[in-house]
Amino acid sequence: MENLLRPLIVVGGSVVLTLLIGWATDLLLRKADERHHETPMWGLLRRGRIPYQLVLCAAMLRGSYDEAQLLPSRQAVIGRTLTLVLIGATAWLVIRIAAAIVETSYSRYARAHRDPARVRRVRTQVTLIMRVVSATVGVVAVATMLLTFPAFRAAGASLLASAGILGIVAGVAAQSTLSNMFAGLQIAFGDMVRIGDTVVVDGEWGTVEEITLTFLTVRTWDERRLTMPVSYFTSKPFENWSRGTPQMTGIVYWHVDHTAPTDAMRKKLRDILRECPAWDGRAYGLDVTDTTPNTMQVRALVTAKDADDIWTVRVTVRERMIRWLTEEHPYALPRVNTADAFLPRGRGNGGPSRDSGGPSRDGSAPRRMQHEPPRTGPR
Repeated sequence: MENLLRPLIVVGGSVVLTLLIGWATDLLLRKADERHHETPMWGLLRRGRIPYQLVLCAAMLRGSYDEAQLLPSRQAVIGRTLTLVLIGATAWLVIRIAAAIVETSYSRYARAHRDPARVRRVRTQVTLIMRVVSATVGVVAVATMLLTFPAFRAAGASLLASAGILGIVAGVAAQSTLSNMFAGLQIAFGDMVRIGDTVVVDGEWGTVEEITLTFLTVRTWDERRLTMPVSYFTSKPFENWSRGTPQMTGIVYWHVDHTAPTDAMRKKLRDILRECPAWDGRAYGLDVTDTTPNTMQVRALVTAKDADDIWTVRVTVRERMIRWLTEEHPYALPRVNTADAFLPRGRGNGGPSRDSGGPSRDGSAPRRMQHEPPRTGPR
């Protein structure tokens, strides 16, 4: 009877005590979250209640398992399993606590600073810091788990002795990966590109959606995803439209006839922009920038507060100006000059043709070829 009650008391008591401590801790965090709405720390810490309870339960069972005397033949295996669970749960809890601290710091910074560029910069740094912390904690946890096995502890000396050679080999083999990792840290703390920035890469316009230690994802305007190594942004030029101030100047071109009323087009441009909510009111202009034998090129300059609004302003101005020219000044639209074409003399279907001097279909006199000089003498 004692052999049955002792394991039940030890195991059951550990589980019950774990649940009670976890419930009490969660209740305290909930009250703290309700009392302090300005900081998300307490609410974020509540996300770690599962690894917290696992740590408590594994620690209690690992410490009292010898007293339970359950399955003596399997005692070493069960003890090592509880140790592995304790190490994994501890790593999980450390990552959750670090995430809560980092997210709280970022939230306070975002509320204190209204500059979107600086907020995006801190957000990018926070994201990469969390990835580095998670990777470091995971590697340390796995290494600690491996060291719990006697075979790995015995091989530790030889592993440390060959660590230098293995490091050189791994560095050469993973040269591109390491370069991407260092490029990711350079992007995060060098303020080259941030999450939410509008960039143009290889002729593709989009928004930076995700930055990791090895790759970067750009969401294009048509909702495609471009994934490329972060080393690209440290070795090749690219356009960052969100760098500095997000204000932009856009260009709209028209090809119109030489008789187009440019002064009236300037006034119409002003009226169109006043009715366009995306225009920021900073500046506008309209000038003739080029001319061809048939048309002239008219360029309009417009401004907006960011890349999205400048696109809206450009398409609105282009569409409404063409509609206005079509309705009010159709003569200003480009025209193609055409002329009659004549066959060379002697080319026909065997009968008399217009070019050979025969009568035309309406009975009138035939037209001469353009290159034939007029006759002045008697026929």
